[in-house]
Amino acid sequence: MSMENLSSHLADLHANYRKIFLEYSNSLLAQIVDIRPKSLDGEIFDKYPKNSDGNLWQLSVLKLIDSELSKIPNELQAVKDLRKNFHCACCGVCCKFAVSEFSPVELKQKANQGDNFAIQFIKTFVPYENLDEVKKVFPQYVEFLQNSETDGKYYFYHCLKVTRENKCPDYAKRPQICRDFPDNPIAFLPLLCGYMGWKQKSEIKMLELNAKSEILHFYKTKLLEIV
Repeated sequence: MSMENLSSHLADLHANYRKIFLEYSNSLLAQIVDIRPKSLDGEIFDKYPKNSDGNLWQLSVLKLIDSELSKIPNELQAVKDLRKNFHCACCGVCCKFAVSEFSPVELKQKANQGDNFAIQFIKTFVPYENLDEVKKVFPQYVEFLQNSETDGKYYFYHCLKVTRENKCPDYAKRPQICRDFPDNPIAFLPLLCGYMGWKQKSEIKMLELNAKSEILHFYKTKLLEIV
């Protein structure tokens, strides 16, 4: 995948998320307005006296929100279950190209504090000695990160065990972080990744769930401050 394709895909992700976010926001607002008492002129985030029509409306909306939030775990599980239909194609990229926002020192500190992911990570991956070595593995993605407008720095790691044939010599005992990758269909994946089909089938659904969760939690937080 070229840098242009990576940039285009990121732009599409942002555009799709904005579209999905607005659609669900409008849909939820319509449901909220639909259950508003006919005699009430106020808005959902207005302050109403306790047990008034407005206050009872807000409590009804909170129940609606909790009902919607309760559906999300099952929908997330469905996305996760779909992943079981796909398998590693041994492209080797995830073994040779692990990216983290944390430096080796920071990862060791997190591991010493009991962070399970960091503990597994530093046992599995080591940092590259220089950027030229990284570019040999996934040059387009390195260039994409270097030219992106994101804040912060990225650190690149690789597994010492992976063979030239992109095989893991200890595959049956590989750590959980390797078994779980990729754990999110929104993640960038190389075209040859065996989970690309899962990404294509689940990416929009994951965007929908992210938008839904963000909007519902916003409403819930605001309402709990009022009622």
